[in-house]
Amino acid sequence: MNQHLLLLNQLTKRYKNHLAVDAVNLSVPRMSSYGLLGPNGAGKTTIIRMITSIIKPDAGHITLDNEPMTRAHIRAIGYMPEERGLYKKMKVGQQLLYLAQLKGLSKSDAYKAVTSWMERFNIMDWWQKKIQELSKGMQQKVQFIATVVHDPKLIILDEPFSGLDPINTQLIQSEIDRLKALGATIIFSTHRMEQVEEICEYIGLINQGKIILEGRLGDIKNKYKKNMYKLEFEGVSPVEFLQDFELLDIKEQSIKIRISKDRGLNRILKILSDYPGRVRSFEEVLPTLNDVFIRSVKNNTSAYE
Repeated sequence: MNQHLLLLNQLTKRYKNHLAVDAVNLSVPRMSSYGLLGPNGAGKTTIIRMITSIIKPDAGHITLDNEPMTRAHIRAIGYMPEERGLYKKMKVGQQLLYLAQLKGLSKSDAYKAVTSWMERFNIMDWWQKKIQELSKGMQQKVQFIATVVHDPKLIILDEPFSGLDPINTQLIQSEIDRLKALGATIIFSTHRMEQVEEICEYIGLINQGKIILEGRLGDIKNKYKKNMYKLEFEGVSPVEFLQDFELLDIKEQSIKIRISKDRGLNRILKILSDYPGRVRSFEEVLPTLNDVFIRSVKNNTSAYE
């Protein structure tokens, strides 16, 4: 079995004179959390709309679960769009039953699945409420149920935490983790890089319609690290013990240190073991996803000229 659930090959989409998606190659491993990242207008939503067959690519192809993508595969996908798509005047229970049956569930299976999810979220008393009577956060929980009620293999979430308070954000995150453990593959599309940094194992960075960086998050961070370490201490400042090193951002109880290969990590650890003050922590500083994105864009500037 192929280790990747979803493969995009040379996927391209043009709108009149605008090349929205430019020969994108992308690989999403099975049972992974994959972050599709980039600024607004980068091409993320266009890619998702091609994956979900809302629009057709001008070139390239999509493979889902080892098969060329067809409309028959849509039932294996759950898509939560950024522009929430609920019918405002329909009642919650009626709407979820309708959407579940659209995804191929029988009437009885739809009722069982919807009831199970609403009980799980403790919202059975919303069954007879109209969508327009619910708050934005409440509507989002209903939208999430509509996305996953048919037990899809691939779940695509476009800005899933927008409008949610911290408690409901944690609730949805816990359910996403549970679904992944049960076999689902998750794609997050967002411009909030700090959010994906917390929850994704793999990322694809997109800018101006091109994938500029893709892979395992940990590997990417290691590739872009700058041999920088942060020392937190109490007591006498260790600055005088570290004069042979490049010291950055010296504060009252912390110092950032760049350690070149010829200086050696073992050497600084030996110095700190003899330091008379107290070392509270000493750890490597890895770049944030925002740092990685900015550097990747700069490195790929020539591709857009």
